[in-house]
Amino acid sequence: MRDLARIQQNQYDLIIIGGGINGAGVARDAALRGLKTILIEKGDFASGTSSWSTRLIHGGLRYLEYFEFPLVREALKEREVLLHTAPHLVNPLLLTIPIYRDRSRPYWKIWAGMILYDMFSYDKTLPIHRMLSKSKFQQLFRSIDQQNLAGGAQYYDAQIALAERLCLENIISAQEAGATVLNYAEVTGLKQDQKRINKLTCQDKITGETFSVYGSTEAMVVNTAGPWVDRVCQLGNIGQKKKIGGTKGSHIIVNPFPGAPNTSLYVEAKSDGRPFFIVPWLGKYLIGTTDIPFKGDLDKFKADNDEIDYLLRETNNIIVNANLSRDDVVYTYSGVRPLPNSEGKKPGSITRKHILYDHKLEGVENLISLIGGKLTTYRNVGEEMVDAALRKMKRKTLPCQTDKLPLPGYLLPSDRKIAEAMDNFGVSAERINYLCDQYGSKALEILALTKEDPELANPISPELPDIKAQIVYAVRHEFAHNFIDIACRRTMLAMSGNYGLDLLPVMSATLVQYCGWSSEQCDRACQEYQRYMEDNAIPDYQIS
Repeated sequence: MRDLARIQQNQYDLIIIGGGINGAGVARDAALRGLKTILIEKGDFASGTSSWSTRLIHGGLRYLEYFEFPLVREALKEREVLLHTAPHLVNPLLLTIPIYRDRSRPYWKIWAGMILYDMFSYDKTLPIHRMLSKSKFQQLFRSIDQQNLAGGAQYYDAQIALAERLCLENIISAQEAGATVLNYAEVTGLKQDQKRINKLTCQDKITGETFSVYGSTEAMVVNTAGPWVDRVCQLGNIGQKKKIGGTKGSHIIVNPFPGAPNTSLYVEAKSDGRPFFIVPWLGKYLIGTTDIPFKGDLDKFKADNDEIDYLLRETNNIIVNANLSRDDVVYTYSGVRPLPNSEGKKPGSITRKHILYDHKLEGVENLISLIGGKLTTYRNVGEEMVDAALRKMKRKTLPCQTDKLPLPGYLLPSDRKIAEAMDNFGVSAERINYLCDQYGSKALEILALTKEDPELANPISPELPDIKAQIVYAVRHEFAHNFIDIACRRTMLAMSGNYGLDLLPVMSATLVQYCGWSSEQCDRACQEYQRYMEDNAIPDYQIS
């Protein structure tokens, strides 16, 4: 339950609008440094761009082409931080690049890029790159297109399979450090007094109740709304110049297919030369992304048929016996990158470095907006944003802790907590290992619910490793308010067969029994989930 009355009685030092990965990172850093912090998100945490990436923690190899060396170095440094502070979520990932003589990036250019990439990650713990001759590549990758093949390259980055949980753990850490965090709370107005925002009007999207958030005399407001940055500014009539020029990126998910590689592929599309990924993910393959200008409704977008066909065609071009078709697509998702407005530029050439825009230039002394920002660099964005806020507040810059402090679920595979859990709970070793992979050390809190009622140790479905306790835990401890939150962002149940729709009855029964939901509430949640899947995940050609 939210205590909106208490929120209205407080005055906050830092008010954050937008609860994606960057807003979560700012909130965690600020709270750990002792600032009285509140974060307000109009939907669910990580429900926007943060959920729709290729789920890589990477330095951005292709950014070298645009000479964005500081961005590459920043990202590679942050990759190393996450490998150490969130090893339960972030894992090393081997990527392979096929190199062709008839493409835009010749062998020498890739080789030079590999050397630079290793140089910029001089403090890494991952192995260095290796180049593959044509014969060696053919030996290792027999299903890859051989026409005009020159060889290949292999290097390591990292994967964040559960990007939503990375955001959530930052939210939880922020709350544990004293921050107030609200999802499903929309900012509806920014009130100014003498060039300072001193009050935000908001609406609780669950109850419909309106409330206000007040800033202290030196408070700062941080706009990390991603693609919605301009919309937030419009609430206070702040500036007329458009700051975000987002591009749309779409992905498809398919089951394992003939010729599917054991490692991830980073390939150049045969038709237009654009790089894209084919990545093993949760027992399936994640293929993407596209990169096209987007000027539509920011609250409604999905992978269109042309994008799906493009990704299928280019995958078939590189893996000659894949023979993927629309029937093989089991899920799609699409998002908008909150890039700087760059009219006339090719989408791929728009800078990926972030900008902290101080609205003092537009007559507002205490508002900073984040333009851009990558999943990989969110922690550094948080540090920079809090440093900037403290400077403008004329407060002593307190030391940042997030570069070394582990996230709440920190767990290494060798940790004895896993072995102890296998002894203490009546759950199979396979399921315990699965939960530890998903939740890290927080898996023990889920398993503790099975002591409350052994029924919660039962699987949600015989075909899945997930147990009913995860549903209860999502609602009681992880700010989940509906089936979309539970199935798409607290778990990956939506990726099971039939978009998770077949699991709604057991989810409903569990929530009625253990979380006090009514049958009517579950019915509404089922309908909402169905609409969400049709609007966002299910391709148009699959909807009758």
